[in-house]
Amino acid sequence: MALRVLLNGKKAVLASVRAAIYKAREHGPVDVRVTWESGDVRRLVREACADGCQRLVAGGGDGTVNEIVNALMGLADEDRPELAILPLGTANDFATGCGIQSDLDRALDLARQGSACKVDVVKANASHFINVASGGFGAEVTANTPLALKNLLGGGAYTLAGVVRVINFVAYVGEFRIPGEVTHNEIVVGAVCNGRQAGGGQQLAPAASINDGLLDIVALHTFPARSISQVIEELRNPDPDARGEYVRRYKVPWAEWESATAMPINLDGEPMKVKAIRFEVVPEAIKLVVPEHCPLVSGRQS
Repeated sequence: MALRVLLNGKKAVLASVRAAIYKAREHGPVDVRVTWESGDVRRLVREACADGCQRLVAGGGDGTVNEIVNALMGLADEDRPELAILPLGTANDFATGCGIQSDLDRALDLARQGSACKVDVVKANASHFINVASGGFGAEVTANTPLALKNLLGGGAYTLAGVVRVINFVAYVGEFRIPGEVTHNEIVVGAVCNGRQAGGGQQLAPAASINDGLLDIVALHTFPARSISQVIEELRNPDPDARGEYVRRYKVPWAEWESATAMPINLDGEPMKVKAIRFEVVPEAIKLVVPEHCPLVSGRQS
């Protein structure tokens, strides 16, 4: 199958990327378009559709995948090409969760030969994401971790920065709404998951599936220092409906948060601050190329 790679401009100079694309061209057409500035992804996606491209490849990390997903969601459902991933980021949480290998030759082989299946995307107000949205201090960790630190420590940078910041965390007070339930909460950090992991491999929602039409939500509420061991045990509980004293999980089609103070939110690496946000699953929105036994796709697990 002919491929069009939308390549993050920061990765275009890498010899390993160039070598992998040249090798892939031995087996079929591979066009490359490189991003340079804001707005390029949306324009390049539209150009690909106008050119009749049937399969795009996101060449970059979770942020690049997020940009392309948002651009695709701006098209009519029938006009969206299939999407494959060439993982080139620091963490590559979504690709890793899908079982897409970091070896570039193998990733491009999958992009060319693999089959696509319809997967869910999550709408967050006017934006979209495909993996994980985090809120509270955790979102600030991802947004504020310096690039140099990410490159030095890889995924561990998120954890390290989080440990430093959690000492002085500030809870966000607001109203949390899901189908049939409204509660007032003090949230330290929360995650709305379509995929399973974020922050460089941290498993947030071990039971999540990207084609079940549901969000997997985990929320950490305020807790006293003496209860840290209990918090850890509750975090380790993989039950998607577990309601602990401090850690609560939900599996729902939508959820809303509203507070007087703007909460930092991070959508697959894209930061924002809002006082009110609605998360809602858009079922079977994107045709994603994944391995045959993708652990995130129900019905295709090994």
